[in-house]
Amino acid sequence: MTKIEHADASVVTLWRPTGPQELALVQASGWRGWPPRLPEQPIFYPVLNEDYAIRIARDWNMPASGVGYVTRFQVDADFVARYPVQQAGGKTILELWVPAEELEEFNRHIVGEIEVVHEFRAAGVSKEAGR
Repeated sequence: MTKIEHADASVVTLWRPTGPQELALVQASGWRGWPPRLPEQPIFYPVLNEDYAIRIARDWNMPASGVGYVTRFQVDADFVARYPVQQAGGKTILELWVPAEELEEFNRHIVGEIEVVHEFRAAGVSKEAGR
């Protein structure tokens, strides 16, 4: 397991690749939290680096729904330390595995707002209004 390191010891920056449906629910929360997981989604997977999030949004979310987004957000470091870093592939394929039943508490420890930092669109998909 890898330990999360961050310049500001009070928060950890995480990224989340997402599609338009999940992003609409994040927007409905006032950009303050992630929606509950569906029954077939027992784990919430934020990732630890922007490059990995970009690859997922561009290579998986965009082909599946015509658009893929990368979001960035910060979480209280003391709280997030309870989740060991999971290496889900190569050295930079790092995730946190947050059980679905803990997501509401996880959301309460988000510092500030969730922000969209990248957007990938398939050719011919019109740009929607948003943040």
